[in-house]
Amino acid sequence: MDVFFLILLHVILPVFTLIGIGTFLHRKFTFDMGTLSKLNTYLLLPAVSFVNVYESKMGGDILLEILNFLAIQSLCLIMMTTVISKVFKFEDKLSSTFKNSVVLINSGNFGLPVSQLVFQHNPLGASIQIVVMVFQNLLTYTYGLFNSVSVGSSKLQAMKAFFKNPVIYAFFLGMLLHVTAIKVPEYIWTPIETVSNAFLAIALITLGAQSAFLKINHLSLPLILSLIGRLVISPCLAFVFISIFQLEGITAQALFIASSFPTSRNSSLLALEYNNHPDYAAQTVLLSTIGSMITVTVVVYLSKILFP
Repeated sequence: MDVFFLILLHVILPVFTLIGIGTFLHRKFTFDMGTLSKLNTYLLLPAVSFVNVYESKMGGDILLEILNFLAIQSLCLIMMTTVISKVFKFEDKLSSTFKNSVVLINSGNFGLPVSQLVFQHNPLGASIQIVVMVFQNLLTYTYGLFNSVSVGSSKLQAMKAFFKNPVIYAFFLGMLLHVTAIKVPEYIWTPIETVSNAFLAIALITLGAQSAFLKINHLSLPLILSLIGRLVISPCLAFVFISIFQLEGITAQALFIASSFPTSRNSSLLALEYNNHPDYAAQTVLLSTIGSMITVTVVVYLSKILFP
């Protein structure tokens, strides 16, 4: 139990302290959210992606195991949400947002900071989260976007959005330099590392700002199902697949923890863009983020016990 409270104190509390600061500052000063979003997307995320992959000790076998795990888990979540949507007879727009709320996770400005705190003495854990983040970006701009639109021309739009994301290129550049053992010159490495170090605080403050004015009207059935699917069923599925694939140690811990992260803010943005019940989508993001204070703490605690 002492370990549980240490995790709550040293990992979860710092995360939600920064989220709270972001909420307070945005309510007081009204940040330019477009600027914050671009700062995260085009500078901080690429920098932290490059640094973690470049410094990682991840081999090709581990990368393949991670991708197999993520693909199978995502496929199961897609199938599960499709069945639930049909059973409860959700109309198309609601079904689309419900599916995205469970399948897409906040692996960027929530998941990566959490992983950096949990695995601060083991770069492999944070590197695995980078892979999860890149996979989630791919999933968002393929399945997530296609799931949100009804016109065929949007497929081209989805691919353009994906290929414009600099995190992808930073990931592969870091991987290339890592594999070829090319040393980055100090005068280039220093500013990249400095930007990377700024990521954790700014990303969580941004997440707090995004949540500052969200309101919860009532706990509807789709909202409850979204929260159960994202925060409870997803980690349970992850445990099953980790056991089947016989993953161990840091790899198992990192993937188990990643499976418990809250709903991606992108699911809310897609719902807003295509008018697919945006209020419900925003409520899911907010409540799953608040709920993850408990569920992520429990999963981090269990990961240390189940996968030492």
